[in-house]
Amino acid sequence: MDHGPLFREFAAAPLVSISDDQRKPVPSANWQATIHHGMPRDEFEFQPLPGDYLLFLGRLMPGKRPDLALDIARRTGLPLKMAGKLHPGEREYFAEQIERSRDFTDYLGEVGGTLRKELLRHARALLFPVEWAEPFGMVMIEAMACGTPVVAFGRGAVPEVLEHGVSGFIVDNVEEAVKAVARIGEIDRAQCRRAFEARFTATRMADDYLRVYERLIAGTGMRAPVPASDSDADAQVCG
Repeated sequence: MDHGPLFREFAAAPLVSISDDQRKPVPSANWQATIHHGMPRDEFEFQPLPGDYLLFLGRLMPGKRPDLALDIARRTGLPLKMAGKLHPGEREYFAEQIERSRDFTDYLGEVGGTLRKELLRHARALLFPVEWAEPFGMVMIEAMACGTPVVAFGRGAVPEVLEHGVSGFIVDNVEEAVKAVARIGEIDRAQCRRAFEARFTATRMADDYLRVYERLIAGTGMRAPVPASDSDADAQVCG
């Protein structure tokens, strides 16, 4: 969808981005800050000892490339648990790229609640081989909160969310992802959790939004956007 006319019509509307990368299609918009998403500190429990499987958790669509997650897992020799929503328009993709490998992949359907949390807590690593410009990637910080490192393609907001070598590995392709999985034991799961606590709590997110609102109420931000570097957060578009 082309949002150009909307942004031109409401050019003075103050906006917050959920990542710096999200701004790229409309760099001239009245961006006030970049504020990364956050979660309650205690929503996901830290798990110091990993299980013996890899995890793909997300919508089963071509842009998120669950088929590449399957390829990575197969080449590492580790089982893959896969869970996510399957839209009717993507059933053909699923049948051709995923379902024929059900003997290797444990497909669990769409999951939530306790099962989702347990899958993330006990995974050896979360695979995030996105092909499109992911504007944030909430599942990455959910994994980090559990202490589970992420192996992700460096597209979209991934380099803003992950710290390479701290909360996971940022890679460019399947070959590099396979090598990263082999090195996943180098990631300190406690340090991964600390990275979440330092950058992605709901408290930090709320504080960042309050600063933007206070600036707007004071009348200092409507037409003078604040550079993204002034906030160490990633954001959500709001107007």
